[in-house]
Amino acid sequence: MEWTIWAGFAAGLLISTVTAPVGVSGAVFLLPVQLSVLGVPSPAVTPTNLLFNVVAGPGALWRYRRDGALRGQLARRLIVWTLPGVIAGAAVRVFALPGPGIFRLLVAAFLLPLGIWLCLRALRPARRRPEAAEPSAPVLATLALTVGVIGGIYGIGGGSLLGPILAARGLPMARIAPATLAATFTTSCAGAAAYTLLAPVSPGPASPDWWLGLACGAGGLIGGYLGARLQPHLPETALRLLLGALATALGALYAARALA
Repeated sequence: MEWTIWAGFAAGLLISTVTAPVGVSGAVFLLPVQLSVLGVPSPAVTPTNLLFNVVAGPGALWRYRRDGALRGQLARRLIVWTLPGVIAGAAVRVFALPGPGIFRLLVAAFLLPLGIWLCLRALRPARRRPEAAEPSAPVLATLALTVGVIGGIYGIGGGSLLGPILAARGLPMARIAPATLAATFTTSCAGAAAYTLLAPVSPGPASPDWWLGLACGAGGLIGGYLGARLQPHLPETALRLLLGALATALGALYAARALA
C-alpha cells in the first residue's frame, strides 16, 4: 500500500509538470499508470482519476489566475456545457462499460487519435491569428457537451480533448490552457460526486481509491503549479510532440492488450 501511495504522488507530479503548460491536467496519461502499475480496478479507476483532477487542478489554476491568464468567457462557457456531459458519461461508464476488456478498447480508441492529432499539430502548426474568434455558441455547446460525456467515461474531465480542438481554430495556448483546466477541474468535481452516488448500485467497484487519488492529486497540485509557471519558457511545439507521442504509444499498448 505504501509504495503505491508514493508511486502515485511521483506519477502525478511528473505528469502534471509536463502537461499543465498545454492545458491538460495529466489525467489522460495517469489513468494507464493507475490501471497497469498501481492496480486500480475498473471502473473504480475512473472516479480515482477524477479525484486526481479535483486535488491537482487548483495548483495550475492558481498560478494562471495570479498571472492574469484566467479571464474571459471561454472558461465559463466550457464549464456550463461540459458539466451535464460528464455526469451522463459517469452513468454510461458504470452501467454500460464496466468490463476491463471493453475499457481497454475505449482507452485505445481515445488515445490513438488524440496522440496522432497532437503530433500533427506539433509538426504542422496552424497559422495563428492574433485575435482568433471562438467557436459560435451552438458549436461550442455541442463540442463541450460531447467532450464532457467522453471525459466522464474516461475520467479526464474533457480538457485534453478541448485543448487541441480549440488550438486548431487558432486560439493561443495562453488563452486555451487556463480555460480547459478550469473546465476540467469543475467537471471532475461533478464527475467524482456522480460516481460516489452511483457506487451503491454499480455492478462493479465504482467508488474511488481515496488514498491513491489524493496522493496522485497532491503530486499533481505541485506539478501543475510548476508547469503553469514554466509555460512562458517552454517550447510549445516540443511539448505538443511529446504529448502526442506518449498518447500514441499508450493507445497502441492498450489496443494490443485488449485484442490479445
